[in-house]
Amino acid sequence: MSNNDEYKQEAEKGETIQLEEAGAIEEPLKPGIKLPSQHADIYHEAIQRYPDDSHINPDDEKRLKRKLDRRIIPLLGICYFFYYVDKTTLSYAAIFGIKTDLHLGKQDYSWLSSIFYFGWLAWAIPSNLIMQRSPPAYYLGANIFFWGVFLMAQAASKNFAAIAALRVISGAAEAIADPAFMLITSMYYTRAEQPSRISCWYAFNGVGVAGGGLIGYGIGNIKGALASWRYEFLIVGAACSAWAICLLLYLPNSPATFRGFTHEEKLLMIARMRKNQTGIENRKIKWSQVREAFTDYKTYMFCFLGFIGNIPNGGISNFSTLVIQGLGFDTLHTALLGIPQGVFVVIWIGAGALINDRLPKNSRTLVCALFMLPTISGALGFLLAPKDAYVGRLICFYLTGSYQCSFVLSLSLITSNTGGQSKKMLVSAMIWFGACVGNIVGPFFFKSEQAPKYSLGIGAILVCNILEFSLFFAFRFAFMYENRKKKLAIERVSAEGNGESGERDLNQTAFADLTDKENPHFEYVY
Repeated sequence: MSNNDEYKQEAEKGETIQLEEAGAIEEPLKPGIKLPSQHADIYHEAIQRYPDDSHINPDDEKRLKRKLDRRIIPLLGICYFFYYVDKTTLSYAAIFGIKTDLHLGKQDYSWLSSIFYFGWLAWAIPSNLIMQRSPPAYYLGANIFFWGVFLMAQAASKNFAAIAALRVISGAAEAIADPAFMLITSMYYTRAEQPSRISCWYAFNGVGVAGGGLIGYGIGNIKGALASWRYEFLIVGAACSAWAICLLLYLPNSPATFRGFTHEEKLLMIARMRKNQTGIENRKIKWSQVREAFTDYKTYMFCFLGFIGNIPNGGISNFSTLVIQGLGFDTLHTALLGIPQGVFVVIWIGAGALINDRLPKNSRTLVCALFMLPTISGALGFLLAPKDAYVGRLICFYLTGSYQCSFVLSLSLITSNTGGQSKKMLVSAMIWFGACVGNIVGPFFFKSEQAPKYSLGIGAILVCNILEFSLFFAFRFAFMYENRKKKLAIERVSAEGNGESGERDLNQTAFADLTDKENPHFEYVY
């Protein structure tokens, strides 16, 4: 009987794999797995059609990747464009009169910047668990639609309380965006491909910064019955909701149901994900994985990374226009000068993805650390430059955006190094949980009385950047340590006479929804 026939018999018995407790392994490996129950037939067919990677035609795989890129990346990228434009609406509203019209007090604007993330913070983990139980594309599209509706509603605000309440609700609706993008990327791309694909859709962040400048400039020239800042919320919110409809129609929920792909392409789509060993889909919440996520020290490292990586983001995204305006530029020129800031972000992210693709396998953390250096230099230059060195300080401020490249590559460390659907959802949620806290804290370092230099705000950026630089090396050593521990555990099991587990067919663990700790074939990348 062939290995595939044995595998099919074992799978039909519905037995589950458990792993041996020996370092990284939990219990003795038993034959048989359960494939994702909703689409088990096509997963089993994919494994039969492509029993190992040698059966995959490289040319067919290249064509499939190009088709996936055309179908997925623009949908996520344009959504991310609106995602960041949404964040800049308040920033441009600040220079178009929202403070005066809503009678905002000294700290009210900072609170409006931060309070958005209270909704996100409260809903981040529940929203991720709900998404696991739901078709991910539909759940994401519905949240994006209501996010746009709540943004439009902010245009009708008459006072601080009204707009604050709407921003909390908007934050809750937006909480699922980044984790959903990361989940979808991990479902269709291998671990080697994930950094460049995440970089592609995240680069629209920079397009959003530049686009926010153009939109802000255009709206600033509207001479209508409403104040300019109200048009900002109405136009951006309507565009967000319209794009959500596109997501609902065209974004896939599963490789098995991806419209526009042939059956053979779907089989290849599934089979090539075997090498990830992280599973693809499972709509049942596994509480053992929830416990593992919260007892894994790396989860809290990612949470801390989200925190220190977004204190700068919370300040820059909401105060960038005020910092630039403080360098002596008028309102409309300030809006236009936001464009180069966004272009630099796209360049940083593109350069990081390009360099990472051309370096040896485990270079991600080194590239992340490398791109922290320009932002550290920019923050130092901004702080130390003379007050009247306007052009020099503006260039230094633009340099601070290089941290975006490091953060986006670090997101691929989660998608590549976390196995098990429930665990993956929670670890993704935790980095954004930390990001929420960072975005809440960040704006309060920018004191209005310190304008235009904002010494405390830029100083906070500098400290966080140095901590983030160090953290990437901590991640590197942590993943290397985990790989060594797992290797020693497997060798110990082999020496005790149970060595077949280390050589077991990858098909048995590829789609079994095992965590990175449970799966003996899982290797951390760094």
